[in-house]
Amino acid sequence: MHTQSVTALTGLSTEQVTAARQQYGANEITTAESQTGWLLVKEVVTEPMFMLLAAASLIYVLLGEWQEGITLAVAMVLVAGISVYQTVRSDQALKALRKLTEPTISVVRNGELITVGIEEVVVGDLIWITEGQTAPADGLLVQANDCSIDESVLTGESVPVVKSVPDKDPVYAGTILVSGSAYVRVTAVGDSTSLGKLGRSLQGVEVEKTPLQRQIGQFVQRMAYAGFGAFLLVWGINFAQSGEWATSLLLGLTIAMSVLPEEIPVAFSSFMALGAARMIRSGVLTRQPQTVESLGSATVICTDKTGTITQEGMRLAVVYDVRDGSLTKLPDALTPTGAEVVAYARLASEPEPFDPMEKAITDAWAVLPNKAIATDGPLIYEYPLGGVPPMMTHLYPLGEHTARVAGKGAVERIIRVCKLESAVAEQIKQQAHRLATEGYRVLGVAGAEVVTGAYPAEQDEFDWQFKGLIALENPPKVNARAVLNRFDEAGIQVKMITGDSAETARAIAAQVGMRDAQAVLTGNEVMALTDEALQTQAASVNVFARMYPEAKLRVIRALKAAGEVVAMTGDGVNDGPALKAAHIGVAMGQRGSELAKQSASLILVEDDLSSMVDAIAQGRRIYQNLKQAVGYIVSIHIPIILTVTVPLLLGWKFINLFNPVHVIFLELVMGPTCSIAFENEPAETDLMKQRPRKLSDTFFTSRELGFRVVQGLCIALATLGVYYAQMQAGASLEQVRTMTFATLVISNIWLTLVSRSSRASVLTTLQRPNTLLWIMLLLTALMLAGFLGWPVLRNLGQFTTISLADLGVCAGASFLGVIWVELYKLWLRNQPA
Repeated sequence: MHTQSVTALTGLSTEQVTAARQQYGANEITTAESQTGWLLVKEVVTEPMFMLLAAASLIYVLLGEWQEGITLAVAMVLVAGISVYQTVRSDQALKALRKLTEPTISVVRNGELITVGIEEVVVGDLIWITEGQTAPADGLLVQANDCSIDESVLTGESVPVVKSVPDKDPVYAGTILVSGSAYVRVTAVGDSTSLGKLGRSLQGVEVEKTPLQRQIGQFVQRMAYAGFGAFLLVWGINFAQSGEWATSLLLGLTIAMSVLPEEIPVAFSSFMALGAARMIRSGVLTRQPQTVESLGSATVICTDKTGTITQEGMRLAVVYDVRDGSLTKLPDALTPTGAEVVAYARLASEPEPFDPMEKAITDAWAVLPNKAIATDGPLIYEYPLGGVPPMMTHLYPLGEHTARVAGKGAVERIIRVCKLESAVAEQIKQQAHRLATEGYRVLGVAGAEVVTGAYPAEQDEFDWQFKGLIALENPPKVNARAVLNRFDEAGIQVKMITGDSAETARAIAAQVGMRDAQAVLTGNEVMALTDEALQTQAASVNVFARMYPEAKLRVIRALKAAGEVVAMTGDGVNDGPALKAAHIGVAMGQRGSELAKQSASLILVEDDLSSMVDAIAQGRRIYQNLKQAVGYIVSIHIPIILTVTVPLLLGWKFINLFNPVHVIFLELVMGPTCSIAFENEPAETDLMKQRPRKLSDTFFTSRELGFRVVQGLCIALATLGVYYAQMQAGASLEQVRTMTFATLVISNIWLTLVSRSSRASVLTTLQRPNTLLWIMLLLTALMLAGFLGWPVLRNLGQFTTISLADLGVCAGASFLGVIWVELYKLWLRNQPA
């Protein structure tokens, strides 16, 4: 790592930071999202419902009917207010998520290395970038150690560029450090950086729409076309019959408003944003709210072992010294040569370790009493972790012209580079196998000497001497077996993908109760299989060992090709490709590299896989509630549409029963009900025991959509039944209008209650807590009471007073139009699973 102390490097003082921020601005790149105020206004005034209301209001004003015109103008404000509220509510949730997932960077200030958000970086700051991190600003190299940077975001060139010359080599915002570490002095921030000038913010890249978004968009578009067609039809028929253009136009606008399902896109965005915000409580951050939708359909979880299935910390437990054949279980005393094995393992680790394994080695070395070899000398050369299987090598000064070489890595790799006799190699392999079958992570350790400066191109080429083996203990987490059982109950396969040996992976898998733990595929075996064979093997094998990036990527692609919806956990730089390739990339919040976090769609704050179970449960709940909300919207729109069109088409006495004022008040009830009340609905009790839905499934099957249509037709039948009966009985226009409107509003209340679940009875769902739902139903009831009892609203709606008996008729008819759904749900519950 770096060889110069932090205090020897000059950082800014607090006062200098403040002055630099005032002079050069914050480290933010301006995007279209920065213009939220104007965009929000534009979005609201261009909404179809807003424009229909504006047209209807204008017609009323032209006709001199000021009361109706003003009422619709007020309604326009209410519609705009609801839209603004929903948008702001969603935006606030998204901003909170962005803040929580904002990358951080280490910066030297006041002589100390501290961590700040990348937006807080200023010109003149001295930042420290490590492997896997993205440069937050432009700067010049101050000090580097084995530093190479991927600049493809700017140049398109995928080959990393080596940075080694202080005060000359530039480092650009948005580029990624793929190896080593570097101190960089910031020279430009925000829009002044090369990335800012090109206008290419990584966060500004448009996210591809999910299948559900496309389906909902297509549905709303079709309904908009249908609304326009209905508008022309109704306007034309009414005008042909009456010759009154204004009345005909108002009736046409009424039908257009009743057809347009404007609540659906609002509900979708609210559900996704608020669902993502809810996940924070479970310790899960999502970088894109659309990920929430995919979670409910996850069928496979590919997880690493260390820190995810096993405990976070590791402990050096066993040392095998090949020279005297001793096997020592710590904290028992080591022989001098046994202590040398630990010393070389420490030398082959980073001077300032961040990996749990290297921390365990450092901790073990720190408490050894017999330190025959010094490990505090300066690191003079480094071969980073690489190769298949991997190893890493460090060089330290030994004499005036010689250097000590220390290497550690996979046992088979260390045996290979040491060129051991077959008998000795076999003895070491047997010992490593025994340790691995006990669940230890086993590494080989080797050493060498070399003339200073005469370093080979590859680390394999030293004259290596095998020192011994170290075995690290990393027991399963206490909750690991329970978490895997919860995944199993939910119909989700768990596959462990690890860099450990097959024996270690098999032992840990058996300890946590993983299915078919004895069947193991190694990285080399994965790469040797054809695509078709790998699809078959990947489906049946749950344990993958000695895996490397290319092999991980092939497994992910094979599972996806087989139709699985794949979630992949990872924490290292090398996990980036697999995390991006998976449907749902999951990074570890604590030990995860910055590159892994940027590549992933979810971040587990506590590195605990149980959070993933909670996130999937949340995703399924959100999808379930969105489906109920959209079903409710479809069902309630049908009776509104038919109540306007059927009397006209059949030539009933009162064809202009409803006007835009009535429809907009119904819309003001339905919108918040679907996007606020249903969003707050608890999950079904058996939701996490159901099989995952397929990602390719349509939002509604033909059977489900047919059920919602029938539901709407039954409510329409009840509403039109009241309409027709009152008309035949000789009731006045105001009486018919009042009772028909009351029937629709009360039907909405019954429909909301029965739509809380597609299977559970209303008596069961009444016991579920949902305060917002009851508030919305109370507001609906108060609105109806206001129209019936308050003269101002009664005159505005052109209603009349009705008796309690008449109100009972409305309640009874609406009840019959909805309650049959409970019989249908009872039939569904009695069907075999």
